[in-house]
Amino acid sequence: MKKLLLSFGAVVLLAAGAQAQTSYGLKAGVNLGKYSNVSDLEKDYQKNNVSFYVTGYADLPVAPQFSIQPGVSLQGKGAKYEASGDNASGSLSRNVMSIEVPVNAVYYIPAGAGNVFLGAGPYVGFNISGKDKWDGSLGEGSTSGDRKLEFSGDNKDMNLIDAGVNFLAGYKLNNGFLINAGYGLGLSNLNPGDGEKTSNRVLSFGVGFQF
Repeated sequence: MKKLLLSFGAVVLLAAGAQAQTSYGLKAGVNLGKYSNVSDLEKDYQKNNVSFYVTGYADLPVAPQFSIQPGVSLQGKGAKYEASGDNASGSLSRNVMSIEVPVNAVYYIPAGAGNVFLGAGPYVGFNISGKDKWDGSLGEGSTSGDRKLEFSGDNKDMNLIDAGVNFLAGYKLNNGFLINAGYGLGLSNLNPGDGEKTSNRVLSFGVGFQF
């Protein structure tokens, strides 16, 4: 019984130590979004769709220089298409906001006044709002408009759930300030129809602070 109590006490102390080392962070920045598996014609006209992200996370040390970072993130994604020629031009942008839950494994490498960090992990997201917006001109005439995207029902524009893998890298100063870059590789099919599978591809850059 004494050994059992000692072992239990050691576990409690280790858990308390891990809890004491747990830190929390907030990151925000710019997203550059595109879609995969678009047609050759769309590929010629597809541009980066500029949006933003905000992510809150916990940093849970599980080994020296190694942490697990679960979080919650608001992500702006989508794509943009632009074309022009023969006295005509047009653009179409699809902007989608989603709430994501990432769980990244992060490795820290001491360097100078801080740490270089590298990480990767899965995410699952839920598309909560979206809009298509278009502008076009032909000669002296022009047209523009927008419409709300639907994520449910028989006539939905896009599937509700998005899932994939995140990759991230950056540098964190000892005072907690950090800069980071990331890439979101969508693996789930956003296309609700019978056409080609379409997934998110998102490059991101941002800054943050870890408390």
